[in-house]
Parts: sequence; structure tokens; C-alpha cells
Amino acid sequence: MKRITKLASVVALTVVLAASLMACGGKDPVAEDDSKTASDKSTAATETSGKDTFTYAISGDPTETVNVITTSDRWGLSTVKMIYSPLYMNNADGINWFLAKDCEVSDDNKTYTFSLRDDVKWSDGEPFTADDVVFTYEAMEKEENLGWAYSQLVYDQGAVKVEKKDDYTVSFTFPFETPTAMEMLSQIFIMPEHIYKDVTDFEHNDYNMNSVGTGPYKLVDYQSGSYLKFEANENYYKGEPAIKNVVFQIIENADTAILALQNGEVDAYQLTPQQVKKLDLDANNLTAYSYSEGRIGYLQFNCNRVTDENVRKALLFAMDKKAMDDAAYESDEYYSIPYTFLPTNSQFYTEEGVEKYDQDVEKAKSMLKDAGVSNLKLKLGYSSSDPVQSAQALLIQEQLKEVGVEVELAGGDATAVSNAMKDPNNEYDMYLGGYIMGIDPDTFSSLFKNGAAYNSMHYSGYDTIDQLFEEGFSETDESARKETYAKLQAAIQDTGAFYPIISNNKILVVNNRIQGVKEAGLVPVYTFEDTSNLKIAK
Repeated sequence: MKRITKLASVVALTVVLAASLMACGGKDPVAEDDSKTASDKSTAATETSGKDTFTYAISGDPTETVNVITTSDRWGLSTVKMIYSPLYMNNADGINWFLAKDCEVSDDNKTYTFSLRDDVKWSDGEPFTADDVVFTYEAMEKEENLGWAYSQLVYDQGAVKVEKKDDYTVSFTFPFETPTAMEMLSQIFIMPEHIYKDVTDFEHNDYNMNSVGTGPYKLVDYQSGSYLKFEANENYYKGEPAIKNVVFQIIENADTAILALQNGEVDAYQLTPQQVKKLDLDANNLTAYSYSEGRIGYLQFNCNRVTDENVRKALLFAMDKKAMDDAAYESDEYYSIPYTFLPTNSQFYTEEGVEKYDQDVEKAKSMLKDAGVSNLKLKLGYSSSDPVQSAQALLIQEQLKEVGVEVELAGGDATAVSNAMKDPNNEYDMYLGGYIMGIDPDTFSSLFKNGAAYNSMHYSGYDTIDQLFEEGFSETDESARKETYAKLQAAIQDTGAFYPIISNNKILVVNNRIQGVKEAGLVPVYTFEDTSNLKIAK
């Protein structure tokens, strides 16, 4: 058997997740009532702040449905990370162990056996064991539970078999050999069997807001649309966190959040480069931390409404993504331009044979004419509280106007737009969004396979895409996988349904009274890999 103790990541990306996952992108935050005044919200921040409290301003409400199985949005997952722990995280620096200590791989490369920590307690004092691991993964494998990682664990050939070997040993057996196994099993947080064993609806129950976890903090108060308050978990297996209280202050309006950051009412907030440029960091006792998320920001067409592939391609030739990126991020110091579904720093990323849709207005006009299209009107859905998406939406409207296409800007509540995207009969012709996925290209299959759970383009008939995902998943030779994924990138762009706009860094601005930011580890989606490493300056 081969032992895994520290595994270099297959790709230099940091994470999702995910969701996609539309990860972090999938179920976006719930909008706060924009009619509230800045003073109203600042008062709310003050009420939850204190000298023994770290207050993090977040742009959306995770809502009371937060849970291990179905949650896939940024702030929901950040909440999950505070309360629960995974077996391990598979990040750009390799594997970082949490509830597991190491892993042995069988000679046939199908079974992965993990040794678990035996010093972990749930926040209610009950011991953590292999039973909790088996319970969580089996719940994720039940189709009716709508688990975000279902497609990572259940295949046409069968589901990953999860077995308890003893109280602190658990094995996972894949129905075939795959180079993606460690990626597929990662980032899944473990929930307590003794709490959730009789739950049938993981989004609506009595336990999500009264959670019992193994993470660094316990959720002690949730006020919808206002804040979530966490208290240090005295049973945390890595040692009780130095900061007693953490508050996620929900501030939807960016200007209000920045003012609260300057006034010291909140300690941290994620900003765009334009917003950082306007701040006097030194005068406000702030530090900006820039980090990669391997994120892709995109425009998607709803193929159920924009059915003609040539029309979609014509519209893409009318657009200028570089102009969109410069408008939102000013300098390419903070972004790169992707031309496929993969982040540009992926080892599988290639532009060879890929249609880039470089702006060509005359070509766009000609293609629309050939398709017999005139006076076309389209509705664009996006998050009105997201300054980047708002800037992108305005430019898309202007650019498509040049080819005679009228675009209705339907900015609104991010969660409402995201939820609507799941329905092929939704009201939008196209929408802006973003995702942060895992390290291996196969994790993107839930976004791009025909009929996949998170495929919001709702296309069908592109069987080549599904075939190439299957080939890449089962292929163990790395050079052959690169060839397969090169074909896949070209095939997805040939649909004309997906337009990658940007791969951008995140910038977290933190009050200097908060120390240990680098030790806590800045990672995609969750912000911090382990919040317990944060400290407050004496």
C-alpha cells in the first residue's frame, strides 16, 4: 500500500469546492434590504463588536438553511467551515489534514483508507468517530438529499463504498481506478450522526442554527439579514481559539461596509482593487491581502431561450472581455483573462484549438444577419449588489447595442437570480456569475455535462462534452489527460453558451489589530483555512 501524508496538488489552484460547485457561485447570498440607511447598519455592526471580537463584514446572508450536505455558496460554506471540519483540505500547498491524519492507498488504486484523530470531540462533548464519517458520506450519496458532492461520489459504475474499519479508521472504495480520488473525497465536512441521524430535510430542521460541530467555533446567535455570532469551541482539537467571539456582519451595500471598516466597526471586508485604491490603508490602520482563488467569472446563455448556437456565437463576437476586466479591476496585476472553463493557472489550461471570441463587431453583425435575427431583445440577470457584475452588465449592454441588440439589465437579489438559473424556464436569456472549483478538471463536470445538476446553460445534444469528461476521469496517463482536456475546453467553447470573462484575485482588507492572517491561511471560498489561528493584538 502507498501512504499519503502530504500530497502536492495536481494543479496550482487553491481549493470548492465545489459547488461546484457553483461553489461559490452557486447559491449566492441573500440580499439585505437596500432601503436601510448607513447609520442603521453601522449601529448593527457596533452592537456585535467588542475588544474580544473579530467582526467580518460579509455581503450576503447564508440563511438558516446552512448545512453540510446542500450548502454551496460562499458565505454558507464560510459558516460551515467555522462550525465543522473536513477530513482534509486539498489546497495549492498540498493536503492539510484536519479530522484525518493520513491515508493509505491499495495496490489496485481503488481503496483509500484514512486514519482518524482519536482526540476529537463534538462541541457538545460527544466523541467524534468513524461512524460520523460514514454517516456524512452516505448522506451525501443519497440522490434525494441533493448533496453538492453527489456527482463526486456516485457514478454510472456505482457509488463510492464507505466502510468503518474501527472507531478511528474508515475506507473509501471507488468502483474503478481514477487519478481524481483524493480530490473527489476532499472538502466534505463531517456532521454528527447523533444529531442528524433522523433528519430527512437537511435544509429545514431544528439543528442547523443550533449546530454541534468539531470546528473552531460554535454558532450561538443568528439574526436574519443582520449577523451571525460565533463563540470559541473549547473542545476544538487544535486548541481553543485565541479570539473568543467572531461575528459575520451582513452588510449588502459595499459603501456601507467600507465606511464601517474605516470607522473600525468591522475588522475585515473583501474589496475590489478600485475600492482599495480609494482607501488610505495606513491612515485607517488597515492591511490589504491579495490571494488567488482560481475563480472564473463568466457570462452564460440560457440555451432554452437563446436556442440558436450561431446567434450565441455572434453575440460573443460582439463583446470585449478585456474592457470588462479593466473596468472592474483596473490593472491585470489582479486578474488574468481566461478563454476556457479552467483557470489560467491550471496545468490543464490551454488556448490551443479554442475559439477565443475576440471582439469582431462586423463579424457579429454578419452572423446575426445570416441567422435572420433583427431587433433582438435579451434580459441579463446579475447581482445588483456586486460592483464587478454591475460594471460588466453595463458594458455588455453597451457592446451588444453596437450590433443592434437591446439588453435589459435585470439586476437583483443574488440568491433569487441564482435560484432562477436552475430552472430552464427562467426569465433570463443570459446571466453573470462565477465559480471556484476543485483542483482536478473533472470536478467541473457538474457544471458542464448535459443535464448536470449545476448546468445553468441548459443545453442538450453536446454528447462530446460528456464523453470527454468520462475519458479524462478514467485516464491515468497525465499526458493523455491533457490531450483529452484540451479537446474538452474547445468543445465547451464551441457551444457558444459559456463566455469566461475573468480569473481574478480576492483582496481581503483587515484591521491591523487582527493578527495571524497568514497563519490562518487565506483560501478560496472560506476566506480562512483555520480561523482559530487569528489573534487580537494586545
